[in-house]
Amino acid sequence: MTSTSFNNGLVLFLSELRRSIRGLGLAVMVMTVVLFIGSSGLISVFQEHLHEKLYFFSVAGPFLAHVKIAFFGALYLLMPWIMYVLWKALGAPFGVRGKKLFWFVFATCLLFYAGTIFCYMVTLPLGVKFLLGFQSQELRPVISIGRFVNFVTIFVLAFGVIFELPVFMIFCAQVGVISRRTFEKNRRYAILVIAILAALLTPTPDVVNMALMGGPLYLLYEAGILVIRLLRLDEKRQERAKALALVGQNPEEGSPVSRPEQ
Repeated sequence: MTSTSFNNGLVLFLSELRRSIRGLGLAVMVMTVVLFIGSSGLISVFQEHLHEKLYFFSVAGPFLAHVKIAFFGALYLLMPWIMYVLWKALGAPFGVRGKKLFWFVFATCLLFYAGTIFCYMVTLPLGVKFLLGFQSQELRPVISIGRFVNFVTIFVLAFGVIFELPVFMIFCAQVGVISRRTFEKNRRYAILVIAILAALLTPTPDVVNMALMGGPLYLLYEAGILVIRLLRLDEKRQERAKALALVGQNPEEGSPVSRPEQ
């Protein structure tokens, strides 16, 4: 491939990506406006596990809370489109197209929604109950609606993101960046990284929330290793490299190996 054709292909790819991002941004804006109309009902959904009244301490407080909830809802509902644009951009250089692109988008969305539902149904109620368990007759909660919305959205989105770990691991094994054996040999370091991520991503630094995030994350790490083994990604990559070597190609570049002229 000449440098001119490569540059033309890159320009075409970037222009398509820009159009996709522009269309996605417009869709997020429209969906935010639509959800803003019914954002009062969304606040009730957010408040379901709180069992406490919410207060605001500025004139714009309620309005900003409704905007945040509507924007969060737009991102949540449009996540399949977001993941499609993301994987189309990241996967194109590594040959992730067609069926591979479909399965990566499908798995990413499935795990994201599974993580957010798990957080909302299990982790969030336990975390809120634990934190409010420290109140007493002398200490009564006066919870700001803005901070509570931030708490819930960050917590839920963080769980959705960390549940993508198996997809990230499979992608790394697919392109040959990290092998399954590397994931298996570095479990102890993975546990340390998981603990650090749990401490950084949880909105509160208590041990309960960290455990509720770190525990599922480690199980997902093991699930990623299992899927890589079942799909035989390492073996397939080695077989592909051997096949390329037999036909006189460089397995890294996929181009014929130069031979000295006879």
